[in-house]
Amino acid sequence: MLRNLEDSYMLIPKKSDPVEKAEMLRRVEWARPFLTWSLCSSIFFFHSSAPNGCTSFSISASPEVVVNVAHIRPVKKNPTGSSTWPLDPRLEVTVMMKASSSSISDQKVRISYCGPQSQPTQALLYLTGVEISLRTDISRAGKVKPSKVKPGKAKPTGTAGNHQRIWTWGPRGQGAILLVNCDKDDPRSSTMDLMNNEVNSGKDLQDMSLMTLSTKTPKDFFTKYKLVLHVAKKEMNKVRVFQAKWGKLPSEYRVVLGPQQPSHALELPSGQHSTNFYVEGLSFPDANFPGLISLGISLLDTSDLETPEALVFQDSVTFRVAPWIMTPNTQPPQEVYVCSVFDNGNFLKSVSALAKKAKCKLTICCEEENKNDRWIQDEMEIGYIQAPHKTLPVVFDSPRNRGLKDFPMKHLLGPDFGYMTRGAKIGQITGLDSFGNLEVSPPVTVGEKEYPLGRILTGNSSYPSDKSREMNQALQDFLAAQQVQAPVKLYSDWLFVGHVDEFLSFVPARDRKGFRLLLASPRACYKLFQEKEKEGHGEAVLFEGVNTRKKQQKIKDILSSKKLREHNLYAERCIDWNREVLKRELGLEERDIIDIPQLYKLLKDSRGTLKAEAFFPNMVNMLVLGKYLGIPKPFGPIIEGRCCLEEKVRSLLELLGLHCTFIDDFDTYHVHCGEVHCGTNVRRKPFSFKWWNMVP
Repeated sequence: MLRNLEDSYMLIPKKSDPVEKAEMLRRVEWARPFLTWSLCSSIFFFHSSAPNGCTSFSISASPEVVVNVAHIRPVKKNPTGSSTWPLDPRLEVTVMMKASSSSISDQKVRISYCGPQSQPTQALLYLTGVEISLRTDISRAGKVKPSKVKPGKAKPTGTAGNHQRIWTWGPRGQGAILLVNCDKDDPRSSTMDLMNNEVNSGKDLQDMSLMTLSTKTPKDFFTKYKLVLHVAKKEMNKVRVFQAKWGKLPSEYRVVLGPQQPSHALELPSGQHSTNFYVEGLSFPDANFPGLISLGISLLDTSDLETPEALVFQDSVTFRVAPWIMTPNTQPPQEVYVCSVFDNGNFLKSVSALAKKAKCKLTICCEEENKNDRWIQDEMEIGYIQAPHKTLPVVFDSPRNRGLKDFPMKHLLGPDFGYMTRGAKIGQITGLDSFGNLEVSPPVTVGEKEYPLGRILTGNSSYPSDKSREMNQALQDFLAAQQVQAPVKLYSDWLFVGHVDEFLSFVPARDRKGFRLLLASPRACYKLFQEKEKEGHGEAVLFEGVNTRKKQQKIKDILSSKKLREHNLYAERCIDWNREVLKRELGLEERDIIDIPQLYKLLKDSRGTLKAEAFFPNMVNMLVLGKYLGIPKPFGPIIEGRCCLEEKVRSLLELLGLHCTFIDDFDTYHVHCGEVHCGTNVRRKPFSFKWWNMVP
């Protein structure tokens, strides 16, 4: 960025009185130049600056100055190459510098005015070229690249700076990206890196975005001018900027912008100099924060001690804070989490064997850590954040705050593993704020609209009332503000627990869209049982082999129960409502959906409202580890030595290349209103698709 400073300019008329000279000086007009490339331009309107009686002018300049005259052809072309131009109000003269100055006022432009009835008059404009370049990774290449302009050429006025000031989405978009520094690189620290004003280590720097300020000025330039780095006050609590001093030790980085620090006057040497700044995000996008942060640089003239500082030049760069992104079941699993409690030893063995098949790391949260809270899916959701130079997993800690409340921060937060949460006021938390009620679809296309990172799915009530439950608004606002996985609201308040994972799941598939949506289906279950009754198996019983005192149910008794059928007609209507929403919002067809046999029963909640819970272990509430599925064992009717419910599900899913393992969770999870998915959690591989390449 070269700034043409009007350090001094001299008007030299041959026959003019002092009043005329002063008037000519006063009327010289300067337009604000665009200063975001290695060369800059200033626009002059010489018509308003001309002496009385002059009708044309010619212009010449020093070798390091390029002059362009626009809009009108010259009146006369001289053999020497200079041109005479008419003084027309539509005429614009653009002055550009090829390089920065070696000394103050070392370049000049000469304007010669003339007219048929006036004396020739000359004006000299002395120029000082200064390079001020504030650079970030606007090309999203993972490193900061300097601007490149060939000597003597410049981008059109105004275009270069917009590349840094305007953040755009899409594969051809531009703009720098900022990570929220929410991990903990120092093992001795008790909280996230963003909570302190220090650079903890070289690894801490890797979580930040580099911004470089390059300056090239004449000697003693900064005795008359100063540069100020600044951020808007409404954004200062969202960002922190460290300035690198000489050296590479953590102690040699100091905070220059951040909370309660909206500006900082830089102490820079004259001559050619480069200063690195490291920028960290402090807040994720949210309801009152769109995620955009602009950092500005201002050049101020401080040469006149009798007057206030004068603004000479400004530039800025815009960052977007990287969103928190969820990963669907179709993404490869990397780590499985499960709790060890007093009665789930066999369950742990089954999950461990499944994780081993899928070649996943297994992390078991011990009783001392979970305080007998087994619902690890409800406690947290593991997603990730990503910039071109860095990707790291981030755990979203739910506000449910039961026995597992300390596990995400104490045992997941660490080097390159971030943490964040969204609190809510005491008394406002419901079961819908647990993260079994937070899912995400695989990538989908709806009409012409693409969702390359899928869409978030949350459960809510059908309408607000004094008895209805809603996901807390703070959670909903946060999820929507991430922009890249536009949330879809489903109806889940009809369920006793109220979570979307009680009636849906996604599994990978090798054809069509790359996945199937699984929906719990009372209709499919009744159809299966009716078929088995017709085949002569009406006496086959449900819950055979269950250890607890669960009344066994014959197929014929289930089919003849009017009350149970009414309960399931209601459940089917609720699921069908969600089915249509999912088809519309995810662009699905019926052949993209697989109905998994399931029955529900209604019982009263604490307010006396009838809600539905699974009649037998809910098979859609499964653990998906690639092609390996950990499905709740339904304990269905045994026909010819096999569970007919298991056989039906195998026939539906194994055609997709999936492997079904049925896990006994009856006594340890099902009777407590949960299943396999509720009792496990998975960290998955981030998408290969880069979020900034989409258009929300």
